[in-house]
Amino acid sequence: MSSEVVLVERHGPITHLILNRPEVRNALNITLLTQLIVELDAVAADPTQRVVILRGAGPCFCAGLDLKEAADPAIAHESATLVGAILAKLVESPAVTIAAAHKAAIAGGAGLIMACDFVVVDPTFKTGFPEVHRGLVAGLVMTLLRRQVAERTARELLILGETIDAERALSVGLVNRIAPEGALEETATELAQKALKGGPGAIALTKKMLNGLWPRPLAEDLQHALDCHMEARSSPEAKEGMAAFREKREPNW
Repeated sequence: MSSEVVLVERHGPITHLILNRPEVRNALNITLLTQLIVELDAVAADPTQRVVILRGAGPCFCAGLDLKEAADPAIAHESATLVGAILAKLVESPAVTIAAAHKAAIAGGAGLIMACDFVVVDPTFKTGFPEVHRGLVAGLVMTLLRRQVAERTARELLILGETIDAERALSVGLVNRIAPEGALEETATELAQKALKGGPGAIALTKKMLNGLWPRPLAEDLQHALDCHMEARSSPEAKEGMAAFREKREPNW
């Protein structure tokens, strides 16, 4: 097994970035987040690379933030800041970004797919935002969720914290395609090939304009979200919620 936490594959103008912590369902720790930023910067600096396909190794795409690091006050702020930076990198990348997500994208993992231009999932896919069950606030991913689904849907997903399946995710606008069984990467590649037919400068400018059409810039929303997230993360509720998760018990609110 490779020791690299982000694997890189290049196929012509398409770069595949593969989250590679399968033993912990690709939980987002500082090392993985830092390496992902490096690789996204490399793609942005290389005009020959026009599409990024983001995938996950192992049993699922991404189970979210590494809660062991999130529970450590010495590094909690750094990990949250890096999540915000990753979301911004994906949204603002001049390349077309496609998430090819299998099985599950939960919490911060859901944030990764929402930050991409397109999302392709397999039929078994599930997603959700269980942060309130851990005494946390899904601040950073909420920034993107609020831009992509109706208010009622956002409130249901964030306040109830329940997971939804691929069909529901498609119907509310969180994903673009449900790939046939066993054809996830192929379906993502088909989208990539369609994206390559557009002019790279026109696509980059289209993305920039779309990002700027909201009342507040994404950077301001992410900073506000980070402040709310960190306030919740340092609370007694968060300490109890994350302890209960690790100990596989119900939290004592």
